Amino acid sequence: MKLRNVLIATAIAGCFPMAAHADSWSALDLGTFGGTSATAFAVNASGQVAGRSTYAGSFNNHAFITGADGAGKTDVGTLGGAESSAVGINTSGRLVGYAQLTGSGVDHAFITGANGVGMTDLGTLGGSHSFASGINAAGRVVGNANVAGNTAQHAFITGANGVGMTDLGTLGGTQSLASGINADGRVVGYASMAGNSAQHAFITGANGVGMIDLGTLGGTQSFASGINASAQVAGFAYIAGNAAYHAFITGANGVGMTDLGTLGGTFSRAFGINASGQVVGVSDVAGFEQHAFVTGANGVGMIDLNSLVTLAGGDYLTSATGVNDAGQIVANSSMGHAYLLSVTAVPEPQSCALMLAGLGLMGAAARRRRATSTC
Repeated sequence: MKLRNVLIATAIAGCFPMAAHADSWSALDLGTFGGTSATAFAVNASGQVAGRSTYAGSFNNHAFITGADGAGKTDVGTLGGAESSAVGINTSGRLVGYAQLTGSGVDHAFITGANGVGMTDLGTLGGSHSFASGINAAGRVVGNANVAGNTAQHAFITGANGVGMTDLGTLGGTQSLASGINADGRVVGYASMAGNSAQHAFITGANGVGMIDLGTLGGTQSFASGINASAQVAGFAYIAGNAAYHAFITGANGVGMTDLGTLGGTFSRAFGINASGQVVGVSDVAGFEQHAFVTGANGVGMIDLNSLVTLAGGDYLTSATGVNDAGQIVANSSMGHAYLLSVTAVPEPQSCALMLAGLGLMGAAARRRRATSTC
């Protein structure tokens, strides 16, 4: 009898919390390597985070990877130089980014093995520099690299496991940059138009084949940052008159471009998108302060992440850079901290009703047993 009462009380408390049906958010500070700052860029399905962090007594950054759900932090090293940064991560914890070569200020794109082990130089497109920004489950990497003579940067895609580097071209101008890739090898980024008068967001076909202009929000320029499994694209674009730029989301296969608005200010930028179309990024608020945001599925609604979590010491979240399919978000703060945000959902009303109904049946059964035992 006492156990049944405890179960019922627990169920009622869970189904009718103080803030009805509100999700509970937590913010895990990912720390540094003893320095003053850290920046997180991406998160995978298990909550492993990729980013960079400073050392004690140094302003140099090294790439890092965490364990699942942001636990721990491992220095990934460099390509022999002083600095490195991890920008993308796939489901097995393979990292991509850029790192300085030995004895130079030259950066090359890199890929690691699973869980950030080892660092392999991906080379360039004939020039001196390269930068990797995204990786899919097959280990295909995208980014941008200098062409021969260093006259321009072009977007690239590699084969599986980072093998080979293929130039994706442009939209008619001289420059392009790739920022994201999905499981099908569809690539997004931005490229200059003929005459180099403007840059437009693009999407490719599977395996990086072809480059399609995604247009703008009425202004002259647009930039794509992320892509999900159904090829919904997130980024930002100038609105009519070029007075401001706003975050956008497209439909499946990059079709259409929807303005996500702002948090009350004049600009916003989207940096990441998950399978359900949740978008994360940055927007100014009234007074021009920059705040991190997240949307609902398919980009619906824009929520200030600072309304969901409170950081210590007056710190606040200035940008959100990645989101996984579980809704975990990596974000960065005004005081140079990197965070992994996680949410615990409150039970839905239907779930609560079923739970309470089940406990009611338990109670009825117990009453029948008592009635039988007294006969």
